[in-house]
Amino acid sequence: MKFKVVPTPPESLEYIETAHRAVPLVAGSVDDCCARMMAKANVPARDQAREWLTFLQALGLATEGDSGFSRIRKEYDTADLAAAFRERVFGADDLLTLLEAADEPLTSAEVFERFEDHVPNWERHRNPETWEDIWTERVHRLLEWAVLLNLVDRTGDGYRA
Repeated sequence: MKFKVVPTPPESLEYIETAHRAVPLVAGSVDDCCARMMAKANVPARDQAREWLTFLQALGLATEGDSGFSRIRKEYDTADLAAAFRERVFGADDLLTLLEAADEPLTSAEVFERFEDHVPNWERHRNPETWEDIWTERVHRLLEWAVLLNLVDRTGDGYRA
């Protein structure tokens, strides 16, 4: 399963540990889990907390059951997170493949132009007036996460795999 949610990247990967510890060991309701993320991981809003919970699930650090989210106890490193990101976050593998095929660094806008065909039609129809803005931001977030996970280098000219 691929997860579409990509929260705004933190300043450093150390925040992943903080967010991971904020997920309860015993599943609580989604509302309780969001409140806990807000309190323990300093997430400013409930919708952002929900994004983080889903993203942690994509990274293999949380699971969602019938009663809510719970933390998966596991040791991990940047390579583990990078592999999960590429495999389980929608668009990450396609974006990285585009960068790997590029002969030179690409700007975020250039990556979006090449990625645009990967945006599902239902996303285009769901937000016909704003899908490009939404996906331009999503591509930028994917790029910044890829930088944090050492999958991509940010250069003065853009991004390079």
